[in-house]
Amino acid sequence: MFMKQISKRFLILALAATSYPSIVGAHGIWFAQRAGEFAMVYGHGAEDLNLVKRQQKITSISGFDAQLKPVVATLKPVDPLMLVDVPKEASIITATMDNGVWTQGPDNKWVDKTKDEVAGYKDSGQYLKYALHLRELPKGALKPIPGLTAQIIPVSEKFPSHRGEKLRVKVLIEGKPAAGAKLWDDYVNDPDQKPRKVGKDGIVTVTVRNQGLNVLKAEINTAPQDATKTKKTEHLVTLSFALQHIPE
Repeated sequence: MFMKQISKRFLILALAATSYPSIVGAHGIWFAQRAGEFAMVYGHGAEDLNLVKRQQKITSISGFDAQLKPVVATLKPVDPLMLVDVPKEASIITATMDNGVWTQGPDNKWVDKTKDEVAGYKDSGQYLKYALHLRELPKGALKPIPGLTAQIIPVSEKFPSHRGEKLRVKVLIEGKPAAGAKLWDDYVNDPDQKPRKVGKDGIVTVTVRNQGLNVLKAEINTAPQDATKTKKTEHLVTLSFALQHIPE
């Protein structure tokens, strides 16, 4: 029995090694409370990693009021957290991150090199991350956020206030519907769920999963910026918001 347990453990470790792209591609960015502070998070599911060590990969942080007018938003590294400083009138926060180019070699390992640098490569891509957080829930459909290449926006006439209610969202890439994108409706608590495919109009209706933090995730693949260097550009997009719980 002991040997079987060891064998099973090594099998799990081997599978984890071959699934390294989860670190490269599946990890996303979103916003959440950490120790009473508002923070930018980098992770996958319930686990998040030290973003301070990766802060050089963060390419933008922006804030907007309810009318989508820009407000100042800044990041403050407090190891291991990346805190966000925004004024009270900030209703929406966005961020972008470039995780760089990664290529999978014939040994299934991923390295931060272009495909022309890895003989017998299996896969290669540039991995970009986007986050949109609703600090204040919108009264109706939200217009596309300026300057955000890929995004998930709510388009329901009325935003849900309780878990179990329906929410219509639209997935966009460069302002156009991201037809064929994959969407997960509970990225933090159920990252292994079977994703839904977005239709031609970019719209999908989801059921709000949590009376608290909700993080939706979408994955969009587009043509590479340089076909001699990678096979694709992967855009991982999140929409996060929190529903209020009953007062204590």
